[in-house]
Amino acid sequence: MANIQNGDRVLDIGAGLGGCARLLAVECGCTVDCIEMSIDYCIGAELLNRTTGLDNQIDVRQGSALDLPYADDAFDVVWMQNVGMNIENKQRLYEEITRVLRPGGRFAFQEVAAGQEATTHFPLPWASSPADNFLMTAMEMQSMLGELGFTRECLKDVSDSQPSRSTASSTPASEGQLGLGVYVDNLAQKAGNARRCLEEDQIRYVRGVFRTG
Repeated sequence: MANIQNGDRVLDIGAGLGGCARLLAVECGCTVDCIEMSIDYCIGAELLNRTTGLDNQIDVRQGSALDLPYADDAFDVVWMQNVGMNIENKQRLYEEITRVLRPGGRFAFQEVAAGQEATTHFPLPWASSPADNFLMTAMEMQSMLGELGFTRECLKDVSDSQPSRSTASSTPASEGQLGLGVYVDNLAQKAGNARRCLEEDQIRYVRGVFRTG
């Protein structure tokens, strides 16, 4: 959807352990800069990058999405997967994305968006309580990005594809295997609550690609 090409420079915001960055580096032939708040995730990502021989294509930095340590017009693509719901100041987030994207650059994201009903089942993978839950609707995302000069290329609801993936994420790792549960406490409970929220239209999953002017 983002039409990422060989030679593009991509910024992965909230990169976690760098799985998306490694996928993009291998399949698209691009270079990827990762920005991540958690030092544990940064250390894990750097280890996995070295192990897979991709540390020359991927740079990992600890830092905030609200104060990106990159020059203006530095990237062809900004990639963000399941991060925005952790960030309250969406205006500042989108302003920083706008700043680091080159003219004609693309912002590609998957997000948990607000549904028709209030979110009531906690803890969730991204929020332990309502005070940590910073969801907005897909139309609110589009409106805010439009005010910053972005043009929508694609915005679609992919909620119907999510339940089986959520179920898989809550399955305990086999003995001797490392899973996301190493980093996320009470993963099965949180994934179960996310499924309930989805079933009750409290949340939606959306994917989008927006282009700068």
